[in-house]
Amino acid sequence: MNKILSLVQDSDRYNLHGHTKFCDGHADMEQFVRQAVEMRFTHYGFTPHGPTSVESKCNMSREAVPQFLAEVQRLRQIYGSRLCILSGMEIDYIDDFGPSDPYFQSLPLDYRIGSVHFIPSIHGDGEFVDIDGRYARFQEKMGQYFDGDIEWVVRTYFRQMTRMVEQGGFDIVGHFDKIGLNASQYQPGIDTEPWFDALVRDLFEAIMDHHYIIEVNTKAWAEHGRFFPNQRYFAMLRAAHAPVVFNSDAHWPHLIDASRHEAIRQYQAAV
Repeated sequence: MNKILSLVQDSDRYNLHGHTKFCDGHADMEQFVRQAVEMRFTHYGFTPHGPTSVESKCNMSREAVPQFLAEVQRLRQIYGSRLCILSGMEIDYIDDFGPSDPYFQSLPLDYRIGSVHFIPSIHGDGEFVDIDGRYARFQEKMGQYFDGDIEWVVRTYFRQMTRMVEQGGFDIVGHFDKIGLNASQYQPGIDTEPWFDALVRDLFEAIMDHHYIIEVNTKAWAEHGRFFPNQRYFAMLRAAHAPVVFNSDAHWPHLIDASRHEAIRQYQAAV
């Protein structure tokens, strides 16, 4: 069994995806640990957005990485008898720089999450654009960087995800259809069209072929009524016996368990 899955197989009191002030989170690491202990979690994994090849205020710098790793060790010494604290990192795949890069492989991490947040501009000028985040900013970027071509954006996102999967270097695939949220607000219904569905299923097959863990990301449920991957695909994952973990992608301590039990409930009921 995968080492990460073996850690959490006997308990659903875990979260393996969370952000602190080391990147775009809103509290320091110890506040998250205290919340996890109070909520009787068994495992908590920190996954700051790793250094990137492009300028990003949401990602930590290389200079901050040793500080992050040292803080993990400090917190383990204080809280280790009450909580298994894991050092992870959410690593962006940007063109050919991503989780498989020797820099990330050299870090003493317990696990790595591979995610796509940036895709290249449609103009072919070498600029990579963050397509995550709030819809209002995404809408602006659609005109500025993508000429309003939402299908191009979606296909490019899934192409980047597939390349990341093929290059490897990580353990967990992060929110693998997240583009569906902003895309469906820009063009309602796009994420139910056959070509979109085919992209999701092709990516899922690639993930399974490479034996990665799939994250069921719960952060958008309360506001948008959807998980990543979309709950429409839960039956597909269950039928394939996909290895999954349920993560809240928390940026605030009080959200470390947000909608996780609802996701688990819906997943177990999917047929």
